[in-house]
Amino acid sequence: MAKQRIEYIDAMRGFTMILVVFAHVCHFCLGDSRMGYNAVFILFRLPCFFMISGWLFESVAQRPLKEVAKHKAMVQLLPTFIFLLILAPPPEFFHQLGAVKGGYWFTFALFEFFILYMLMVRASRRLTLIFAIALTLASFIYSRYYYSIRTSADEWLLMVMDFLGFLSVITWRFFIFFYLGTWIRRNFDAFIRWTSKPVVIGAITVAFFLIASTSHHDHLLFEMFRFYVGGITGMIMVFTFFRLSASWLKKWHVSKLLQYVGTRTLDIYLLHFFFLPRFLMAYAPQLAAYNSRFVEFWVILAVSLVVLALTLVASYAIRLSPFLGHYLFGVKYDKTT
Repeated sequence: MAKQRIEYIDAMRGFTMILVVFAHVCHFCLGDSRMGYNAVFILFRLPCFFMISGWLFESVAQRPLKEVAKHKAMVQLLPTFIFLLILAPPPEFFHQLGAVKGGYWFTFALFEFFILYMLMVRASRRLTLIFAIALTLASFIYSRYYYSIRTSADEWLLMVMDFLGFLSVITWRFFIFFYLGTWIRRNFDAFIRWTSKPVVIGAITVAFFLIASTSHHDHLLFEMFRFYVGGITGMIMVFTFFRLSASWLKKWHVSKLLQYVGTRTLDIYLLHFFFLPRFLMAYAPQLAAYNSRFVEFWVILAVSLVVLALTLVASYAIRLSPFLGHYLFGVKYDKTT
């Protein structure tokens, strides 16, 4: 029996996936990750994705670890290796296996989060929050000083760091958002009750925008505060918006489109790199010359939607083949059809 989908969760995933494409257009096509309000979106985009992933994973966390690891490896790791191999054939492929995996780090990190969370639960359910905080903060500190450590590291330490890079340890700083997703799932009624109070969600929204309005400071504690408090308030704000706005989104015929994108997040993530118009880099100074985030936002959004549309067409074509759909996107096809 197919799992019953929650419409506002899929819509939120679709919205967040659009922001991922938006961010990659900024970075890979225009060379500035802060264009078009992306500096604000950065605060909540990945926290939202990891929170939803944790929320969905909580229901299967008690299954046998070997069974879950095998399934998740087939769905996430195998397709990612295949697409990375296509995007960067050998010998370049082997140089892309560091922390960011040529842009494909998210699926690697998420697979590791599944395993880490299951190990924590089996070690001690009571101590999972302490484990999660300790792991997250250690990774944040390590990622902040990662490049400065490498510049003075000896050969042995470089080998250790390369191994930690392959494990994408610097991305474990996002683990707390995944953990909070599992916590929200376990305490969903209380979470809904609190976030349904106007004063609570109002305070959370104000806190997020106050944090988003701050500029960057090269200070460890400030960076941690901005990263985690901004991420937590942002993901709660976005989650609550989609939960409370479900009927409004349906009325304006936006919900179905976002839901469709939300059901194809893995396809889009794996495919969209092939459709990014990197030739736009030559026109980036002209766009920046307008000195308007508003203009940048609409131009980048338009490009992102074109990339998204091309990606979805490619996804649909690939899924017509059960073999390709299964091994490239982890799709399970009904054997009776």
